[in-house]
Amino acid sequence: MAATNFNTENRTYRQLLGNGLTYRIPRFQRDYSWSEEEWEDLWADIQSALPADGEPAHYMGYLVLQTADNRVYEVIDGQQRLTTISLIVLAAMRLLNKLADEGKAPDENRRRLEQLRATYIGYLDPVTLTTRNKLSLNRNNDSYYRDYLVALADHLPQRGFPASTHAMRKGFEWFERRLREQIKGAVDPGMALAQFVETISDKLFFTVITVADQLNAYKVFETLNARGVRLSATDLLKNYLFSVLARGDEATHEMDELERRWEVIVDRLGSESFPDFLRMHWNSRQNFARQTELFKVVRGRIQAREAVFSLLREMDEDVDTYLALTQPEGAQWIPAWKQSAQELRMFSVRQPYPMLMAAKRSLSDADFGDLLRATVIIAFRYNVIGAQHTGEQERVYHTAAMQLHNGEASSFVQVLAALRQIYPSDEAFKADFADKVIKTTQSRNAKIVRYILCKLEKQACGIEFDADSPSYTIEHVLPQSPEAGWDAFNDRDLETFVYRLGNMVMLEAGKNKDIGNRPYSDKRPVLQQSGLQLTRKLAEENDDWVPERLNARQKQLANIATTVWRIAQLS
Repeated sequence: MAATNFNTENRTYRQLLGNGLTYRIPRFQRDYSWSEEEWEDLWADIQSALPADGEPAHYMGYLVLQTADNRVYEVIDGQQRLTTISLIVLAAMRLLNKLADEGKAPDENRRRLEQLRATYIGYLDPVTLTTRNKLSLNRNNDSYYRDYLVALADHLPQRGFPASTHAMRKGFEWFERRLREQIKGAVDPGMALAQFVETISDKLFFTVITVADQLNAYKVFETLNARGVRLSATDLLKNYLFSVLARGDEATHEMDELERRWEVIVDRLGSESFPDFLRMHWNSRQNFARQTELFKVVRGRIQAREAVFSLLREMDEDVDTYLALTQPEGAQWIPAWKQSAQELRMFSVRQPYPMLMAAKRSLSDADFGDLLRATVIIAFRYNVIGAQHTGEQERVYHTAAMQLHNGEASSFVQVLAALRQIYPSDEAFKADFADKVIKTTQSRNAKIVRYILCKLEKQACGIEFDADSPSYTIEHVLPQSPEAGWDAFNDRDLETFVYRLGNMVMLEAGKNKDIGNRPYSDKRPVLQQSGLQLTRKLAEENDDWVPERLNARQKQLANIATTVWRIAQLS
């Protein structure tokens, strides 16, 4: 990113609003959505910073702005915080106005009011007596903000407005009540109000990131998201699509329709999940795009009104499949499909999603179910046990997705042929499994180990039981914290052996508590009494538990695993 298109600095609220610049929230940016929970949090933070010996400042987070002339700035992210602080200032101004109307230091309080207006809100046009605001909100909120809140109206109408406008009005009234309590008992309440606003304007500060265009703004979102700072890249794309429609003759009608359909999709997915969904959707139909370049790719392809609505229709077609893959519990899928989706999620394997979305559109239900199950087996061999690089795997899945989307593959067998190169052979899988270490101190890993042991048990004795059942627990034969009696395992290799798959069995929960960290000679009789065949077999076949016996058992399990996680057409 060129340095000239990207600037970062810390600025207080006074530095932002008190310098003659104007800020516009894009017309179709998200509506105001803060509620009492967020107001309470902000008010508590303000209170901690007010005393002279209190917090020296309060950090308000990132503010992402876009400008072409360094005078007018579009607020790409941060509109909720900027709007809320503006509501606080306006609430203070309306209280000053009421004090003046009540005859309490009327000249001083009106001067204070006008000074606050000029510094933080805007100025009155001497002809129209309307305010030229420093902050303009989106199309759903700006008229109410301008006509009633900025105007300090005595009566705030409540009927016939969207929910977001009601939220904004309620926020204004909430802060007005808090400020009235704040100045109760003050010798000069007007001075106290003005001092409050001046203090917060100096103590509330943002990290301001200024960019020159939407593409740079998207890169900022991606960079910050990679660092754990969630920003609304979803809104950035939405604004771009609206800008495409704004060029046409049917702009108003089409933008209303886009907003309606967009909100339905985003509400179903959740704004946090939308960027991930968009990439999966895009890669199921178009040339491969990484998350960091997705906005650039979409912007390059979607440049006409027809393309905007085509994107909406296609996204709508894929939402159900994406939600079923990522949240299978609520999906209207048959149990076998849900189970496969849950296993992929447990493995944290998402690379197949674009292919599966394309397959759901293209294949029969029977072939889709077979492909979904085959994908789980590949994920287990390639990702869970083999821990192989996912870059090559993602490329192969994308090739398969394109074959499905373009009609070059129309059956399970044809898709499977494209996946052969990421299906580890039986020998490679056995070798990987025979050496596999999975550290069960992590909850996800413990869940995977339970899954593996339960599947192996079912293969060995034909009985299936719930891997999540509290009636069973993972028993490490060589304990995680061994006492005396384990001299065959040296301290250096102890942790590796503890978490080898060959060292772990499923055991009835009560029995696990009885044997704890005891030596194998104490554990063996308990293991022999287990109702689980593989657990019992370990104790019956091993008079002692030493590295050689552990290795031998894990090779036995690898042979069983090869029959459990196997695709006959590829083995």
